Amino acid sequence: MKSTTRGTLAAVVTGVAATVGAAGPAAAAGTVPVPVPLGGVSKALHMEVPRLGAELPLPTPGAPEGPRFVTGRLLPDRTLPQLPVSGGLPGLDARAPLPHVLGDDFDHLGVTAPASALRALTPGLSADAPLTAPRAAHFGLPGTQLPRAGVLAPVLQTVAGADVDTGSGV
Repeated sequence: MKSTTRGTLAAVVTGVAATVGAAGPAAAAGTVPVPVPLGGVSKALHMEVPRLGAELPLPTPGAPEGPRFVTGRLLPDRTLPQLPVSGGLPGLDARAPLPHVLGDDFDHLGVTAPASALRALTPGLSADAPLTAPRAAHFGLPGTQLPRAGVLAPVLQTVAGADVDTGSGV
């Protein structure tokens, strides 16, 4: 194997290992931090710039509840079950400098909205066939009925919060 091929292979393996190593702790935490690098802008303009950061949640699907069989119906209840998904709302951490009108010091305005948990259920479907279960009075033949269908509404549950503060310094 040529040395350039070995070098390329080593670079690819190193990149994959770094990506997998960085994704492990983020997946375990449930959120991925997203810093916004504005340090270069601050140095280029020779002034204070806002400091920004965010957290993006990682949605994780759960196991759906199986269909429930009901006596007297040919199709089970919840023909298409609802899928639970847990994740979160994105978080934000921002601090912006506010200049004093009469001096050179800076105050700040900060907004902190931590990532909050979110629980959701996808829509589902409940349907029933136009035939009933076999009846003894009809010699084991099914009867007829109007077909039924119902949509199970999606569900969202969360508690969001945020803090707004001002103070001295950046």
